[in-house]
This record gives sequence, C-alpha cells and structure tokens, in this order.
Amino acid sequence: MAMHRSEKIEKISQKLFVRPQDRFINRELSWLAFNMRVLDEAINPNTPLLERVNFLAISASNLDEFYMVRVAGLKDQLRGGGVKRSADGLSPEEQLEKIYSYSNRLLTRQQECWAELRKELEKEGIAILNRDALSEKESRQLAQYFREELFPVLTPIAIDPAHPFPFLPNLGKAMLVKMKSVQGRDIVAVIPLPPKLKRFIRLSVRRGHYRYAMLEDVIIDNLDSMFPGASFESSCVISIVRDSDLDIEEETDDLVSMYDRALKQRRRGKVIRLKISEGTPDDLRTFVVEQLQVRAEEVVTVNVLGLTNLRELGECERPELKYPPYKVRFPERISDYASDCFAAIYAKDIVIHHPFESFDVVVQFLRQAAAHPNVVAIKQTLYRTSNDSPIVRALIEAAEAGKSVTVVVELKARFDEEANIKWARDLERAGAQVVYGFVNYKTHAKMSLVVRRDGKNLRSYVHFGTGNYHPATAKVYTDLSFFTCDPALCTEAARVFNYLTGYAPPRQFRELSMAPLTLRKDLLALIETEVRNARAGLPAHIWAKMNSLEDPEMIDALYYASQEGVKIDLIVRGICCLRPQVPGLSDNIRVKSIVGRFLEHSRIFCFGDGNPLPSPKAKVFIASADWMPRNLNGRVEVMVPINNDTVHEQILEQIMTAYMSDERQSWVLDAEGNYTRIQSDKHAFSAHDYFIHNPSLSGRGKAFRRSTVPEIPSLSIANPSTKQGDQTA
Repeated sequence: MAMHRSEKIEKISQKLFVRPQDRFINRELSWLAFNMRVLDEAINPNTPLLERVNFLAISASNLDEFYMVRVAGLKDQLRGGGVKRSADGLSPEEQLEKIYSYSNRLLTRQQECWAELRKELEKEGIAILNRDALSEKESRQLAQYFREELFPVLTPIAIDPAHPFPFLPNLGKAMLVKMKSVQGRDIVAVIPLPPKLKRFIRLSVRRGHYRYAMLEDVIIDNLDSMFPGASFESSCVISIVRDSDLDIEEETDDLVSMYDRALKQRRRGKVIRLKISEGTPDDLRTFVVEQLQVRAEEVVTVNVLGLTNLRELGECERPELKYPPYKVRFPERISDYASDCFAAIYAKDIVIHHPFESFDVVVQFLRQAAAHPNVVAIKQTLYRTSNDSPIVRALIEAAEAGKSVTVVVELKARFDEEANIKWARDLERAGAQVVYGFVNYKTHAKMSLVVRRDGKNLRSYVHFGTGNYHPATAKVYTDLSFFTCDPALCTEAARVFNYLTGYAPPRQFRELSMAPLTLRKDLLALIETEVRNARAGLPAHIWAKMNSLEDPEMIDALYYASQEGVKIDLIVRGICCLRPQVPGLSDNIRVKSIVGRFLEHSRIFCFGDGNPLPSPKAKVFIASADWMPRNLNGRVEVMVPINNDTVHEQILEQIMTAYMSDERQSWVLDAEGNYTRIQSDKHAFSAHDYFIHNPSLSGRGKAFRRSTVPEIPSLSIANPSTKQGDQTA
C-alpha cells in the first residue's frame, strides 16, 4: 500500500524536529553547491589543463542561467508580494540574501581560478596577453584586425537626449567610454559587443604555442578610429543577466502564438544582475547603475568578464592538455544483424549506454523506420534536439514517404522554445501530425514508437530513453537507451501517446509508470515494499541514481524507510534536499554526487525486493524523471521496468555497481549539507574510465566481470582532498 503523505511520516518528522530546515537542505543553495563541485574540476590538478578551463566556463554559464531562472523567480515572488516559503522554511527574501552571499563567494572563486589557470596556460605556451605585453608587430596586426573585422560591426552610441542607453540583450556585453569631444563636451559612449565576435583573438601559432589578445583591449587601442579627436578619460566593460523565465497563461487558443509573444517579452526581461569590470571609476559605475535601474545587491565587480567565452580556447590543438580520446563503440549486437536495428531488437531487448556507446543507434532506428516500406506509423516525443537534427530529418522523410508520423513537440523546453517551434513547423509542412501536449504539463518523457508490418502481423518497437533526442549532448551526457518489442511495453507506450494526443488517461498500467498519474504512487509503493521487507527481517535495500532529489514527500518516505531499517544508497548529481546520516532520522541513507568528464544524466532506480543489492531478483527501472515536484506533478514522465534478464544484469551489475564503486569523481554529502571528495588520486577507481575502457555492454557475450570493479566503498572519506563547507549557511 502506497504512503500518500503518510501520517507515520508526519508524526516522525514532527517528533524529531521542530524546524523544517532540520529536515531539508535549501534547494537553491544545494544547486549552488553543485556548481561549486563543477568549479572544483577547474581547480583539480588531475584534470587536464584545457579541460579545467572548460569546467570554469561551464561553471560561469551555469551561474548565469541560475540567475536568469531561479533568482528571477524569487524576485518575481517578492514583487508580487508572495510569501511562499521553501521546504526548509525560508521566505523568498531570506533565500535571496543567502544566494547573494553564496554566489558572490562562488564568483570570487571563479575569478581566482581564472587567474591561476591563466598562469598555467602561459607556462604551457598559451598566452592571453595584456596590452603592454604586445609586440609592435602584434599591435599592427591587431590594428588591421580592428579595421577589417571589428570596425564594420561595432556601433558606438554617445548617450544624450537623442540617443538613449541602448538595449542590451540577455548575457549581452558592452564597453562604456567616458571622454571629451573635440568641442570639449563630456560624453559617455556605449559600444555593444555583438555576441558573434570572438572574445579571444588569436595572434599567432608556432610549434603549439598560442598567443591571444582580448577583444576589449583591441577596441581600447583603436578608439581613435571610432571617436576621432576625442580625449579619453576612462572605460569599463559590463555584462548583464536578464529575467528569462517565461510567464505562460494556462488558458490560450493558440499555444504557438502565445509562445512567440512570450519569447519576445523574455528578450526584454528586467536586468537582475550587472557585472562590471574592476577599476571602474565611481561616476561611470553610478551612470551604468542608474541607466539599467539595478539595485545595489544586483551589482558585482569582477576582474574578468565573460568567463563563458573561455570555451574558445578549446580550439588550441594541444591534445596532451585535453582528455585522451576514446573510441565510441557501436553495439556488436546490432552489427551481428547487418546493422538492422529491428532484427536485433526482435531477437532480444537491447540497452545502450551513452556516450560510451554510440547514439547513432537511435538515429539509425528512426532512419530505418523512415526508409522501410513496411513501417506504418512512427510516434515520437521531442523535448530537446540539435540544430541540424538527424532525428527530425528522419521524421520528415518518413512523413514525406506517406507514413503516419505523430510528433509531440514540447514548446516549454526552457531556452529551446524557438528551436522547437521551428522544428514543429518544418514537420507540419512535411505532413507530420504535430501535437504540443498540455498547456499546464511539460512532456518530458523520451519515447519513440515504430509500428511496422512483419509478415502478416503488425509489430511495435519502442525506444525509451533517460536523455533527450540530441546527438550533440549524447556525446557528453551519460544516458541509457532501451529498445524492446515486448508487446506489453509497446501497448502501454501507445497508451501514453494517446494520452498526450487525445487527453485520454489510461485506465491502468501494468508495466509503465507515468507522471503525473501513477509515478509518485508507484515509487512510494516500491519504498513501502522495502519497509515491509525490513520489518520481516528480510534484506531491504534501495539504490537510486538521479540528477536531483527535491520532492518533500519522497524525501520523507526515504526518511521513514531509513528509520525502519532499509539501507538506501543515492547518487544525486545536483540538487539534493535530503539530509543523510542524521541520527534517528536518516542513519541508513548515504548520498554521493559524481561530477567528472561526463555529465551524469541517467535515472536508474533499483529495489532489492527482499534481496541484497545487486541481485538478479531485484526490481530495476529506468526513467526520464528526477524526484522533484515538477517531474512528479507537472510533467509527463515515464518509468520503465527492466524485465529482460540480460539488460537487468547490464544495468544493475555493470552500470550501477560501477557508479556505486566510483571514488575519484565522487563527493559525499553529510548531514550539515557539506560535500567532501572521496579521493582525488588519479589512480582511484573512476566509473567513467571503466566504461571507456571496458567492452561493450550490449556485445555478443558477457563482457563484464565483477572482479574488475572494486568493492563498493562504505562512503567513509579516505584522504579527503577538498571540502565544501557551509553549504546551507
């Protein structure tokens, strides 16, 4: 029997603690702690140097997006007079105060990290030069570059009653220059920096040595070309972050038109963060703050702006400063059937582990479906995909070939809304039936259903994924693809599509679990089964891997299970609001986060069902959903049981066991909300390295040997290298 906000859970939580902050870690601060772990990879000397630079760029980009969405949302609550408190009992105002404090520490650490990386890059022959370090020849080269590449695209605007402060887009940058004109008038001019311009301008490459100049330095050295005869006094560089959350109506006659309007409004969202270069004179700083109408706490001073542009340095052809390349494997099981995906799936269920195994399998599955004359119908969900998507091309080819193609396109995929509108219109022009799902739910499930005539009978084939149909991110995100023609799973997948297109909720599911209808109830029932096993003296064990754990009811259910004796091991990459190892509350819960070369994205849930994990008798599921209110209540999600013995073993005894054994990229969460790295030694076991170097999971034979993976550690910290303290302060 499922525990719908069980009275037992409520009584236990009320008895042990009075304050909600003693049960939950704040969501926003937990996310900032995750981004600190990302930044730690930029600091970690065992990470290759250019990869460290990339991690710093990712951390900076993450922080900008956090402000665009999460901080913007809290500010909206304040403006609207909202008093909604977080699960840990904080008001929006209290959360913002803590966020500003934490994010400013994070920003300072990013700046310090870049200063150190810049020195290390110079030692390796990659120099980012200050203006006074340029040779005469390089100065002439940059002057020519300015004339040919910059002067035609830069638009200086002198601010006066006829020329108001120009609009800067979200994440836009600009230079401000204070000067006296030829007539002796004081002028402040703004030079917006177009986002297409390179921030790091390459001067020369010689024997693997690179020399770069910064865009703003080149502009400063050539201001005379834009303002002839002017006398320059001071300058600064600014960058802004705008509120980018969409305010969507729940009632509308045309969802696409509504999103078109909302996207235009988002481009002009309120400025919620202003970064300004160090050394800016007070008068110029005051001018910018007044023009952009930002509050004092929304302004931060930094030494270097635009750390996200550090990705440009990845063009350096220095392989010894990057992760060693590896060979992405194409599954032997499919090669055995002359690359016929459908013959291979018909023979046996298949699981593919991305990015170690090629995402081309998913693309081929759809391409073969589009080309095969016996395919009758294709049904597909699209949440995110690439700009030049082979998935969309295959669906268009299938529609143009006369097949019945139905595509559920999610318009509410944040920051991909415009791309998804474009794909939807392209698909409609080709003859596909495009559906936008629900106004008040996001369609986040990852499914592709193909129906074809095999002989006299129609047979369905289905792909379930934990990640998006995005070939680019599939190279850096770890995800699972599961292919099957199991009639029960295919029938229930068809029912999910009918729900999405016809708003017809299925009467029941025997195999799949679907949010928002049954997923929460089914997960709680699985946890309750482990509780009953513990009470009966049977082994009771849960392994769960996800991106985020935030939902209060799910957390309370885990607390309840822990108190009843269930052993719970969680791998939560990002946000985790659960407090593990609290005496009397969560003694049996251990939590770790894995941050490394690849972004952990797969969701895998394992329940011992009366057996110690790992066990061939355990219940294993993969899902598109994290344990967050938005996933369980506000999205269409799917959780899939793994019934095939071979696939079950591959996911549980290969993938999950390796992740549980990882030490080198793992951080352990304690009861106070602090994360500590288990090991930094480059010889410690790394799940990512293990998956790179071991044979294909979906090969012809048993590739895995338990002896190749160390025993699962107790998550006690041995030789901690780094500690992130005061995450909840």
